[in-house]
Amino acid sequence: MSSPLAPSGSGPITDPAPLSLCAREPHVPADRLVAEMVPPPRFDSVRFSTYLPDPNQPSQTEAVHVLEGFAAGLGPGGAAGSGKRRLFGFGKAPKKTPAGPRGVYLDGGYGVGKTHLLASLWHATPAEPELKAFGTFVELTNLVGALGFQQTVRTLSGHRLLCIDEFELDDPGDTVLVSTLLGKLVDAGVALASTSNTLPGKLGEGRFAAADFLREIQGLSAHFRALRIDGEDYRHRGLPEAPPPYSDTQVTDAAHATEGASLDAFSPLLEHLARVHPSRYGALTDGIKAVCLTGVRPVPDQSTALRLVVLADRLYDREVPVLASGLPFDQLFSDEMLNGGYRKKYFRAISRLTALARDAGKLVGPR
Repeated sequence: MSSPLAPSGSGPITDPAPLSLCAREPHVPADRLVAEMVPPPRFDSVRFSTYLPDPNQPSQTEAVHVLEGFAAGLGPGGAAGSGKRRLFGFGKAPKKTPAGPRGVYLDGGYGVGKTHLLASLWHATPAEPELKAFGTFVELTNLVGALGFQQTVRTLSGHRLLCIDEFELDDPGDTVLVSTLLGKLVDAGVALASTSNTLPGKLGEGRFAAADFLREIQGLSAHFRALRIDGEDYRHRGLPEAPPPYSDTQVTDAAHATEGASLDAFSPLLEHLARVHPSRYGALTDGIKAVCLTGVRPVPDQSTALRLVVLADRLYDREVPVLASGLPFDQLFSDEMLNGGYRKKYFRAISRLTALARDAGKLVGPR
């Protein structure tokens, strides 16, 4: 087989030294962990103006209008960080922190644009980036794990807005942890916005409803206004079929031929992830243009599986293609895992890794 061409098509890259994730042990300072809590690169350019509401779903247009007002109320002299707080842009600024809703919860099915709207809210809020934070529920729990609870409270208390994407209720301990954290932040004047998803693992069970969210966060429920966003339920399309894996030789050759690619055997990488805190998985992939893996096999246990989920999220956020040999990604997790309490996470990881595997096809060319 001839050597693969560089992405530019100019000829083979002769440097035979791809990078290795296993050789990296990033040490990330606390200020970087917080500074990186921004919308993922794929949402850099989204705005309320680029969200196209379905004319048959008036709740989508209403959500845009409410969120625009919410963002406007978070500017200087608005909501958080000021004694004159006004939420949703309604009414006059009170002298004291209002007792009513201090945040929004976007309630809707999978694929109706909730993350687009959440990222648009972050971009539209008239505050410096360091006064706004955006992260997934998992990233927030990892931040607490890295900084400690009290330091996380102190670090985020000066923010005007905290956006939490994909709020998860899989782990009661994490739910209580985040609920307690959000209570402290609300007391400090931080405005909140959140989404959650029901993924293909819960087909037929109905979407993750606002009632579930508000019940589980207990004392925080009074601080959220639920915005229902109706639309086509993307879940019913099911998971895409994972593309067939490549051979070890094809993956290795592509890694050597692709500038900025990493090359690792799958099992050693799983072992390495256990030695790196999940809050550092983003830094682990710094500068990586493609991830090449040989010998993909089912993950051996749930702890390993959950670490792989976080890595998949970070790679997806950064749009890093993943080229692999071994088993296809839809065979990563056992039936027991896919039917257990963390099934939403595993289905999300399969869906995202499958999308990245399709993106990686260009590194090898036609089969």
